[in-house]
Amino acid sequence: MSLRKRPVSSDSALAKEDPVCAKEESTPPKSASPSWIFLGALGLSALVFFASSSSTGGLTNYSAPYVLCSSEPSKVYTVDAKNSQTQCILIDNGYIAKTGTLEEVQGHWTTNVTGSSRPKLQIRYTPPGSIIVPGLSDAHAHLLEYGASRELALEGTKDIQETVTRVKQYILAHPEIQMNTSTYVLGGGWDHTVWPTTRWPTAADLDSDPVLRGRPIILQSKDCHALWVSPKVVEMNFPFPDAVEGGIIFRDEYGQPNGMFLDNAQDIIFQPALTDDDLMRRFSIAVQDAVAVGLTSVHDAGLNPMSLKFFTKLAELKKLPIRIYGMTFFDENAEYWGNQTKPKIDPENRLTARSVKIFADGALRTSGAALYEPYADDSTTTGAMRITPEVLHKFLPLFLRDGWQVNVHAIGDRANGIVLDVFEASLKGINISASRPRLEHAQIITQADRERLGKLGVIASIQPTHAISDMWYAQDRLGPERIKNLYAFRSIIDSGARIAMGSDFPVESPNPLFWILRCYYASFCGWKITSRPWRMVPGGASQPPRSSQRDDHRPGIRVLHGVDIMTIGADQVLATKVIATVIDGTPVYGRF
Repeated sequence: MSLRKRPVSSDSALAKEDPVCAKEESTPPKSASPSWIFLGALGLSALVFFASSSSTGGLTNYSAPYVLCSSEPSKVYTVDAKNSQTQCILIDNGYIAKTGTLEEVQGHWTTNVTGSSRPKLQIRYTPPGSIIVPGLSDAHAHLLEYGASRELALEGTKDIQETVTRVKQYILAHPEIQMNTSTYVLGGGWDHTVWPTTRWPTAADLDSDPVLRGRPIILQSKDCHALWVSPKVVEMNFPFPDAVEGGIIFRDEYGQPNGMFLDNAQDIIFQPALTDDDLMRRFSIAVQDAVAVGLTSVHDAGLNPMSLKFFTKLAELKKLPIRIYGMTFFDENAEYWGNQTKPKIDPENRLTARSVKIFADGALRTSGAALYEPYADDSTTTGAMRITPEVLHKFLPLFLRDGWQVNVHAIGDRANGIVLDVFEASLKGINISASRPRLEHAQIITQADRERLGKLGVIASIQPTHAISDMWYAQDRLGPERIKNLYAFRSIIDSGARIAMGSDFPVESPNPLFWILRCYYASFCGWKITSRPWRMVPGGASQPPRSSQRDDHRPGIRVLHGVDIMTIGADQVLATKVIATVIDGTPVYGRF
């Protein structure tokens, strides 16, 4: 939230523990017990406020100029190069026009806005003990998939039977589905790694209950790398290929598909087309949850033609409530489009789609991450590459040449090594600071490749919450030595590489406080992680390329670095709630 010669807009978030409302007055309220507010600004204006409970009252006209001040001095964290702190920000026409003390911003207003038509400044104070920080950006997430996962949510089921029961309850709770057995039942979030069995679920499990029997049911796994489908879906998709490159079709003792499809094999399962109402319902669910935890910007890590068209339409109608930086899925079987399609950059700075998302391998949870050596708990496999090195060598240079940011999903050490080989060959003569190539996830990386990250200028896009979710099975998959290369965030940073931090929701919670908390407590419960990612310094974390339309936009997410929540107890962090999230000067969640 640095001051510029011309106004900069503000995205922000506000939070505190004591729900005392700041009054619209020029005198700050008396100090109360410690509490905090986060107000975010990511280049263009966004504010966020956090607290353990919501407050009431607030401004009635956010289009008019106003000043927002912390109740105590220096509780606005600008997170600029100097980590400056101040007390007030002046918002005019959706932009941050000035930061400083109340006297300084009032003086700026008086000096720079002249004439009898100069509107009176509204002045608001945050609750006592609150802090104000820049708007929060999730560098890797899936908006529409998150909305879909909330409709029939299967997280937390303890076994196959409980999952089947939850699907049954969903059907019975929706008469329109219950009465029509041809209606698809779609859900997601199941996690076989927490069940007390080593076997995968099968189609037969989804026919074990009369309510489910005969219905087309498609259930996405927690990590989005596996589909569990019913016998009806298997029947509807016959015939099946003998094999799928970069994917696995699980089969029964007779060689027939048994209802489980991994990675690229998921693509052969037909899924019903989504209507505009379906998309809007899912999007609304995702946005409501995102702004409720202080997110003002999301990098959507996988747009297909349908979702890109949907977001583009919303942007044209000026109905995108948050900023979206989109990565378009790469399809090696389609015609190369990098020199035919122009990047989308919304004049309102709500939608940018100028990067491509490529899958190199699968996931550790489903043993699909491509490793150099066999899995410790399954010596028959080293995982699988979902794309060949030859295809990567062919297309990465083309996308880079044509001005696209290239973001490659790579989890296993073999996948990360191959992708870095391709980047090393492809980045010669490329402006690295403009192209900003990224490794999405970068979970298991050898020491040599971690050092290469910094030398090549490739950004590591990491998800700290995965470290906790994976801790229950990661050592089984990798063994005691290889696990030392898992989530080695500190050494990645020490290599000189920049990082981008996100959640990968719906795989994990979208709440950014969880990222920080889980980074900080990565070693709890005996999890032997040698690097402490919470010690990272701010520096281009969200890492989208710059654009001419946003020449004043400071690249990077500034996620709570140096903020007071890093010094308080974990129980206090988790008790924090967002009071208001503001983009371009107007609340998109709550108010103040």
